[in-house]
Amino acid sequence: MKIIENFENSNSMDIESLKKFDEEKTKVLKYVTYKKRTEQEIRNKFRNQIEENMLEDVIEYLKEAGYINDYEFVERQVNEYMNLKTMSIKEIKYKLYTKGVDKKLIEKYIDKNIDALQEYEGNCMQKIRDKKAQTMDEREIEQYLYKKGYKCD
Repeated sequence: MKIIENFENSNSMDIESLKKFDEEKTKVLKYVTYKKRTEQEIRNKFRNQIEENMLEDVIEYLKEAGYINDYEFVERQVNEYMNLKTMSIKEIKYKLYTKGVDKKLIEKYIDKNIDALQEYEGNCMQKIRDKKAQTMDEREIEQYLYKKGYKCD
């Protein structure tokens, strides 16, 4: 851990910095352990509360310790969406973008799990068709699905 190594030859000023680092790390750690967060969510939350260099060090420390991992966050969120909601792949991508997840990470996850996601999307489309069939005609359902990001055949 880079931070600890930097303070091995420390004087009283360094000890104060280490105490401040530990205080800020604890604050961020509480935020992260309450609910899994992306690196961007952490930056947004603490941008005005913690000095920028200190925040970078805290984030780096928590990444090394395994508390912050955006790829694991993507996996968990997608699994949660698949278990609780009916969403298109496009909607899932958008939700993850709004959480501040890197586009490359999202694409990597989707490429790796495309078969399962397409099957899920097909099942969701069928659920929506069945549910909306009572109140909408087929053309309206197709438009609704298109607006939601589904690829209609």
